[in-house]
Amino acid sequence: MQPTKNNDAGATKIFRMPATDATSPDLMAAATPSHPTLTIVKGPQMGSTFELADSIVTIGRDPSNTVFLNDMTVSRRHARLDLSGLESGLATIEDLGSLNGTWVDGAIVNRALLKDGSTIQVGTFRMIFHTNRKNVRIETGN
Repeated sequence: MQPTKNNDAGATKIFRMPATDATSPDLMAAATPSHPTLTIVKGPQMGSTFELADSIVTIGRDPSNTVFLNDMTVSRRHARLDLSGLESGLATIEDLGSLNGTWVDGAIVNRALLKDGSTIQVGTFRMIFHTNRKNVRIETGN
């Protein structure tokens, strides 16, 4: 007995997503924050954005932190952001002796400089840091 030829049976189907749908959604498209922000892009509370109005920002599981991340993978006082030098382009993050560590752009750090678009991993939370600074035009002489 010869097998029946059926082009659809057992064939692998390929699904192609349009290029416009293949990227991460712009979670901040409708908002125009005036302060730096942390946006959760992976983990519990995904899509939440924290506007960072203070020059010192604490991150942790304790509700008294500026950025409260309610998950057991986060230490009570996990990390601290120093935004006091942001006008000159400097922002830093410091791990406060957390159990799971603080990761910046894929590397575990004790202390690190942050730039616009830096990825911060705290426990199961992956966040994107944005400075939200206005671009400054630099005039050059000819």
